This record gives sequence, C-alpha cells and structure tokens, in this order.
Amino acid sequence: MKKTWFITGASRGFGRIWAQAALQRGDQVTATARKLADMADLTRRFSDSVLPLELDVTNPAQVQQVVQQAHTHFGRLDVLVNNAGAGLLATTEEASDAQIRNLFDTNYLGMVRVLRAALPFLRKQRSGHILGVSSGLGITALPLMGFYCATKWAVEALHEALALEVKAFGIRVTIIEPGAYATDFGKSAEIAEVLEPYSEFRKQFMMHLANHEYGDPDATADAILKLVDANDPPLRFGLGTSILPRARAAYAERLAIWEAWEEVSNVAMGEPKKAVNPWI
Repeated sequence: MKKTWFITGASRGFGRIWAQAALQRGDQVTATARKLADMADLTRRFSDSVLPLELDVTNPAQVQQVVQQAHTHFGRLDVLVNNAGAGLLATTEEASDAQIRNLFDTNYLGMVRVLRAALPFLRKQRSGHILGVSSGLGITALPLMGFYCATKWAVEALHEALALEVKAFGIRVTIIEPGAYATDFGKSAEIAEVLEPYSEFRKQFMMHLANHEYGDPDATADAILKLVDANDPPLRFGLGTSILPRARAAYAERLAIWEAWEEVSNVAMGEPKKAVNPWI
C-alpha cells in the first residue's frame, strides 16, 4: 500500500537517501530542507510523487505552515521522519551559550515543533509512524561532542514519552539510532574555538575519528523501508553493527555501578512514608 512521507533534512545524508528509497518504490514524499534548490533533482526525477518544500525547523510559523501544506497536498500523513539536525564540536568549556542554544533549537526544539504540527493530523486519522532520528550517541557520549550527545539524549527521552502518549491513537514511534556512517554531516558541524589546554586532546580525538570505520549510508534504505512496513515496529532501532555492542557494554557498566552502590542508595530512601502526590 502506498505510503505518504514527510521528511525533514532531505537535502543530503540519510534524509535524502530515505526520501529517494520511498519515491523509488512508488510512495509519496514531502521532502523538506533549508534550501529548496537542493532538492530540484527530486522534482525532475519523481514529478508529482514528491513535494519539495523549504523548511527551517527553527522557524515555528514556517513549520506549522509547511506541515499543513504537505497534508493538504497529499491528503494524509503515514510516515514522519524527523531528521533535520546540526552538529557542534566543542568541550564543555569551549562552547558559547549561543552555540548551545542554536544546537538545541535545531536538534530538539525543531523536532518538537514538527511533532506538534503533525500530531493533530495523525491523531485524527488514528494512524501513522513517527521516526525520530537520534544517534548511537544517544546511548553513550563522546568527548568534544557532549552538547550534541545531550540533544540526542533529549530526543530519546522525548520519543519514549511520546510513544506512551499516542499509542491509544494508533500512532507508532521509533527512535532511529545510527552508528558512524560516511555522510557529510560532520563537514557541516560548527567547531568551537579551541582553548589551549584542550588543543592536544582535540588533535588526538580528531585523529581517532579520521581513522574510524564508517558505514555506507546507502545501505540503510532497505532497513528503513522494512521498519515502516513492519506491523509491530520497535521503539528503538539501531542502524549498523556498532549499536548493539555499544548498548550492551554501556548498560552492563551502568548496572554494575548501580548494584555496587545499591546499599548506600537504599539507605538514602529513609523510612517509607505515604506522600501526597504533587501532580494530583
């Protein structure tokens, strides 16, 4: 059955690859990006099956208008891919307030804006599949990428709560957690001015990234199509071979630490009391 998609960040990387995959199999796609010219080739190749629209997810009014326009054009929305994002390379000391705000405005608040604009349509039709693009860095953090990781941890929490909120409306939610892939995302990341005490550390970390093995982003297309066609899609879906080993190691370490401190934690509970629920 033909599906109707809405994809943010469709000018390059995963957004472009998944938009093309959906279009090639006969689905309809609203493909959005900051610059409309970046998607001109999609119109030439797929004609009326694609609706390219200019969208800056940091612009609340534009988000509302574009989602409405897309729904009016195609008449429904089956798959929402919240993919638009930005990067920031900085230690905790190096990043400015403005850089941190801009990062969260795109990676987190931008995603929230798109969700709020789309959810009324999904609730009304009582169906739909939301794909929130997180990262393997939404599971564990890396140095120099703490603020970027923080946006992805926020994305994970947002969608975990969202899945519980919208289940009754027939809406499914999946958090996409890609590992390291050879996209050009890193080239567009903002780089904070280096502080001298971190210069050698940054140099070593960048060398580590350069020597890392990266997956083929084109290889993700079939996996995403299988995911959106699944009758019972998962809440979390790791892309690539690194995600499950990363999660296993991270949670084994966390459990070991929590368990090692369990006695101290339990004593900190004090005497059980029946408290008044502040939320009621």
